[in-house]
Amino acid sequence: MDAPIPFNRPHRTGREVALVTEALRGDHWRGDGPFTQRASALISAELAGAPVLLTTSCTHALELSALLLACRAGDEIIVPSFTFVSTASAFALRGATLIFADIDDRTLCLDPADVARKVTARTKAIVAVHYAGVACDLDALTALGVPIVEDNAHGLFGRWRGRPLGSVGALATQSFHDTKNLGCGEGGALVLNDRTLVERAEILREKGTNRSRFFRGQVDKYTWVDLGSSYLPADLLAAVLTAQLEGAAAIQRARHHVWARYHAELAGWAAQHGVAQPHLPEGAEHSAHIYWLRLADLPTRTRLLAHLAGRGISATFHYQPLHLSEVGRALGGTEGACPVTERAADTLVRLPVYVDLTDADLDRIVGAVAGFSP
Repeated sequence: MDAPIPFNRPHRTGREVALVTEALRGDHWRGDGPFTQRASALISAELAGAPVLLTTSCTHALELSALLLACRAGDEIIVPSFTFVSTASAFALRGATLIFADIDDRTLCLDPADVARKVTARTKAIVAVHYAGVACDLDALTALGVPIVEDNAHGLFGRWRGRPLGSVGALATQSFHDTKNLGCGEGGALVLNDRTLVERAEILREKGTNRSRFFRGQVDKYTWVDLGSSYLPADLLAAVLTAQLEGAAAIQRARHHVWARYHAELAGWAAQHGVAQPHLPEGAEHSAHIYWLRLADLPTRTRLLAHLAGRGISATFHYQPLHLSEVGRALGGTEGACPVTERAADTLVRLPVYVDLTDADLDRIVGAVAGFSP
């Protein structure tokens, strides 16, 4: 029997152990050590030189964003209903009112027309999730005149009209969870495209102290100057991330190979059966984070997942609508409020995408999908 194909497997570049060993031999295991600086510089270089602060997770980078925007009761934050809970909870924790917006039926990113209908004088920010590493329509969202936070958990190495995803909004957040293209187990980053926020971001990330300025010799002692928390990852994790970032070119080539095979070899089957494949808008370059298919309905999706599981292939669905979650309903969410989100949640299947998939694995996966009759 063929070995099972998991949905995801973290990739080892071969340098992780050596760099972690180097970090362990040094005396700086805490945050903001040499590997933190090295990894931050590599991320910054991918994002048009914007200042970057590593964080313990993308969730914490989003929470820092909410603090930097001074979100409070009475403010409204527009978020897609089709996203991970952290996109919304980071702002709700500060007392802001969540306004759930629907997604575009082709890209599964924020629908700018629905966002435009929901912008008010109280709108503090729009959180743009680049779903599957495909860009939101950043031109249309920017034209609304509201600060944008890019939740770029999926989008590192993607582009919109030549600009790196994560370099357009006032703030952007990155994820280095081990399900992402690059990972260190758990980790994230805050990208500060609005450089007026850098000094306060450093303070909030360091428990509300000006400790970073002290270590740079800008003050003779550090003290408590704002309300923050501890968002620094250990330098040991940054060493793992450095290995991943330094191997990013090979990782991205391999992921794009997987994505391209699915897209080309399933096109005929998808067209025959009315199955939607990912759509790339003009000007968008994707990151090869997710490859999805959308079936006709929930029962058909359920049958496809069972069909693949029976052949040792682990595929899965994705987000459930936040506006219909227990918390979302308590905030006023109702069925039908975001119809595209609701359909996508019931019909989407994600296929395995990771570096170590072999061409034989891909033959099995493509053959199994193509052998399914919706």
